[in-house]
Amino acid sequence: MDASEALKRIEALSREIEEHNYNYYVLAQPTISDFSFDMKLKELSELESQFPEYAFDDSPTKRVGGDITKEFATVAHRFPMLSLSNTYSTEEIMDFQQRTNRMLGDSEVEYICELKYDGVAISLTYENGKLVRAVTRGDGSQGDEVSNNARTIRSIPLRLKGNYPDFFEIRGEIFMPHKAFNQLNRIKEEQGDKPFANPRNAAAGSLKLQDSSMVAKRKLDCFLYYVSGNDLPFKTHHESLMAARGWGFKISDHTKSCKSISEIQEFIDHWDKERHNLSFDIDGVVIKINDFHQQEELGFTAKSPRWAIAYKFKAEQVSTRLRYVSYQVGRTGALTPVANLEPVQLAGTTVKRASLHNEDIINKLDLHEKDTVHVEKGGEIIPKIVGVDITQRDDKSEKIRFIRECPECGAQLKKNEGEAAWYCPNEFACPPQIKGRIEHFVGRKAMDISSLGEGKLDILYQKGLIENIDDLYQLKSDELLGIEKSYKDEEEGKERIVRFREKTVQNILDAIEESKKVPFERVLFALGIRHTGETVAKTLAQHFGSIDKLMEASEEDLTNITEIGPKIAESVSEYFGSERNQKIIENLKNAGLKFEIDVIEKKTNTVKPQIEGKKFMVSGIFQNFSRNGIKETIEEAGGINQSSLSSKTDFLVAGDKMGPSKKTKAEKLGITILDENEFINMLEN
Repeated sequence: MDASEALKRIEALSREIEEHNYNYYVLAQPTISDFSFDMKLKELSELESQFPEYAFDDSPTKRVGGDITKEFATVAHRFPMLSLSNTYSTEEIMDFQQRTNRMLGDSEVEYICELKYDGVAISLTYENGKLVRAVTRGDGSQGDEVSNNARTIRSIPLRLKGNYPDFFEIRGEIFMPHKAFNQLNRIKEEQGDKPFANPRNAAAGSLKLQDSSMVAKRKLDCFLYYVSGNDLPFKTHHESLMAARGWGFKISDHTKSCKSISEIQEFIDHWDKERHNLSFDIDGVVIKINDFHQQEELGFTAKSPRWAIAYKFKAEQVSTRLRYVSYQVGRTGALTPVANLEPVQLAGTTVKRASLHNEDIINKLDLHEKDTVHVEKGGEIIPKIVGVDITQRDDKSEKIRFIRECPECGAQLKKNEGEAAWYCPNEFACPPQIKGRIEHFVGRKAMDISSLGEGKLDILYQKGLIENIDDLYQLKSDELLGIEKSYKDEEEGKERIVRFREKTVQNILDAIEESKKVPFERVLFALGIRHTGETVAKTLAQHFGSIDKLMEASEEDLTNITEIGPKIAESVSEYFGSERNQKIIENLKNAGLKFEIDVIEKKTNTVKPQIEGKKFMVSGIFQNFSRNGIKETIEEAGGINQSSLSSKTDFLVAGDKMGPSKKTKAEKLGITILDENEFINMLEN
C-alpha cells in the first residue's frame, strides 16, 4: 500500500470508528460487536505506525491514550467560565424570576431546566470541526489544559459532523458513571490503595493523571450543556444544544422548557426523587433563560451570570458528637471557629471538621461542650452544623464561649462595629496572617507565582527568608539551594520531603521575575486590602490610574466612586495610612512591579478626554459591537463601566431590546441616554 492509499484508508477508518464511538457512547445504540470494533481500531493503529505522518491529533487511536503530560499548562479562557449562583428554595427561585422580570420589563420569558451534573467543568474548543483544546474551569478566567486526557473520553467528539461554526467553545461536565466508579474502587482496594470518596473526586483525580493511557481506562463520560462563540447563528439556548447534538456531542435528554415557577418546581421535585435511579451523580437542577438576547440583556455580575441559577438539592444530614472547638486565623486577622467532630460518613466523605463561621452562629446554636450535633454539607461541599440535639446533652456540660485572645500570638481580639467577626490586630507579627497574606499575594488571580505553593512558602517563612510580600523579590539562588524539610502528608499519612534543588530554585526565581509584568489592578488586588476583591481593585485602578494617586485619596474621594462604599473606603484608607504598608509598597516599586495603568498596552493607545473618568452603563443588543466590545472600548478610552444605574452614572448606552425599566430609571435620574450611533459619534468627536 502506497502513501496515498494509506491516507484514504486511514481517513475512511477514522470516520467509521468515530461513528461507531458516537453510536455506542452517545446514542447507546451500538451497531457492531466489540470484536469488530477492536479489529478496525487495530488496523488503524498499524497503518498509523507504518505511516506516522498521517497519525493526526484527531485520530480515534488517541482515545487509548499514551501521551504523557508532566505539567498541565495554564490557559486563559476566551469566554470566562463563571460559576452559578446557588439557590435552595422555591422562594429563592421566585426571587430570581422577579429580578429577571424587573430587568426585562414586559418581555415573555422561557426557562430551560437541566440536570446539574456532579463532576468536573470543562471547556472544549473546536476549530474547523476539530478538537484543539480542553481546559478545566480553574478560577473561571483561566484553567489547566487537559487536552491529551480529554481525547480519551469516547463521548467527546474529536472531529465534528454536519454544519458547524468555524470556531466555538462548548462547556460541559466530565463525570465518572457509578459502574466505572465502583469498578475503579474495587481495583484500588485489591491493590491496597485508598479508594476514592465519591465519583466527583475520582473524575477530578483521573483528569489530572499524567499518563493519558491511565485516563482512558477510567471510563470517564461527558455531557455538554452550553455553546459559546462570537456571531453564532442561534436565537435560543435550546436551539444551540440541538445543533450541537447534530454535530456529534452528547446532549442530555433530561431537559424541560418551562414558563412558570410551578413547572420549574415540578421538574425539580421529579429529579430530586429520580436522581437515585440515574447511572451518574447530580446534585441539583440548573435553570437558564432560553433566549440569547435576553441573556445578553441580563448580563453578568462579577462572579456569575444573571440569566441562570442552580437549585441545589437538600443536603444529606447526619449526627455526631462535638469533640472541641478550635480557631483559625485568616490573612486579614479574622478568626473562624471550627467544630472538631467525631468522624462520620456524610455524602460519600468522612467529615471530621465543620465551620462555625463566627460567634453569632455559636450563640444561635447554643452550643455546649460534647454536644450531639446535626451536620450537613452546605451545597454538598462544605460541612456545617445546622442544629443541636439537646436531648443528648449532659446537664453538666458548659456553654462554648468565643475566645478573646488570638490562639496564635496571644493578642487581645477586637470586633468592629456592625461586623460579626472578631479580629487579631497584630497583623505584622501573627504568623497565620503573615503567611496568609503571602499566599494570597502569589495566588493565580493575583501575582500568579505558581512555583511557590503553600508548602514551599511555609518552609521559607520558617527559615526566616520571608516575613512580608516584598521579601519575595529579595530572594537569592544561593540562600534557596539545598533547603529541605520533611512533613507529614495528612491525606496519605506518609512522611514526605520538600527539597529546593537547582531546577526548583530556578523555577521559583523565574516565576517571581515574570510576576513583575502583572498589570496594576492585579497588583492592587494582590496587596490583600480588606474588602478589596478583584472587581473593587480594578475599579480603583481604573479610577485613579496609579498607586500614588490612590494613596493620596481621602475617604470622601473614595466614596464618591459609585462602586465604593464607606466600609471599603475606610479599609483602603487604613491600609495606606500604615507606615509599614507604605514601606512595603516602596520596596515593591523598587523591585519593578507595576503600580500604574499602562496606557501603552491599551488597544486605542489613547485616552479620550470626552470619555475619561465618565461612568457608563451599557445595555441591549448592538449592530457594530458586542456588549463586551463596547465596554472594552469605554475602558480603553478611560471611561468606567458600571453594572447598574445610579445617580452617579453619566451615560446609558442603549441598544435594541433594552428593558424599558432601565430607560425609565435613567430618565428619572437625569442620565444622558446614547444610542449606538451617538456613542460612536462621541468616540470620534
